Amino acid sequence: RLPLKDSGLVRIKLVICQFDNFNYAKRIRHVSGLHKREVHLWGELAVVLCILMYVAYIPEIVANFMGHPVSPLQPFTAAICAFAWVEYGWHRAHKDWPIIISNIPGVVLGIITVVTVYIH
Repeated sequence: RLPLKDSGLVRIKLVICQFDNFNYAKRIRHVSGLHKREVHLWGELAVVLCILMYVAYIPEIVANFMGHPVSPLQPFTAAICAFAWVEYGWHRAHKDWPIIISNIPGVVLGIITVVTVYIH
């Protein structure tokens, strides 16, 4: 038996493991086929919309090169947020490729936008 002071940490690790996609994949088998398809379609839509959101930085990059720099704060924080999502998707029990793929453009374009603010 673990000492009382360590039991909280063990409990937290167990809760995290329960929410990871490995156990979720085991439970999803009991969901109807229609629900699985609906969730899959929403996932595909979310990936496309996420990529489009980051592609919207391209006009800001162009504006930076044309001598009209934009504020670097929003692209910088978006790049950090996208990097956090890439790391989250990468470190799950089974890599979550939709999360990884949809946020890589945010990391790249966010960093490019911030760099071009200072190189105009």
